[in-house]
Amino acid sequence: MLKTILAISGKPGLYKLISQAKNMLVVESVADKKRMPCYASEKVISLGDIAMYTDAEEIPLAQVLDAVKKKENGAVAALDYRKAAAEDLHAFMAEVLPNYDRDRVHTSDIKKLIQWYNLLVAGGITEFVAPAEEAAPAEEAPAE
Repeated sequence: MLKTILAISGKPGLYKLISQAKNMLVVESVADKKRMPCYASEKVISLGDIAMYTDAEEIPLAQVLDAVKKKENGAVAALDYRKAAAEDLHAFMAEVLPNYDRDRVHTSDIKKLIQWYNLLVAGGITEFVAPAEEAAPAEEAPAE
């Protein structure tokens, strides 16, 4: 579900992929729905390609965002990431993802997670994990 949501280096917010051309993408801001070109020279990453470090393995960002959604009951995060102390941010992260790697997940990463979650919810995007992704592990288990 997050494959078409993009973070563009040097530009605030998140963008939805609308169209592709040879040397550019047409993107739409999640916040204000304004469309603009994004050229090949800009660093663009899909939220579907991002993962968070845990003690065991990397967890896809979609699953982390889904855990935040469950904690916040689908509403915007109650914690103000701009004013919160580092301890509060790490406590929030521990509730969302108890086994996150405390050495490799920085305070700025947690702030970015909350900021992106709030932008997505405010933009009406609340389905982070595709139904097939949730059902896939359950279907594989009986096959063994």
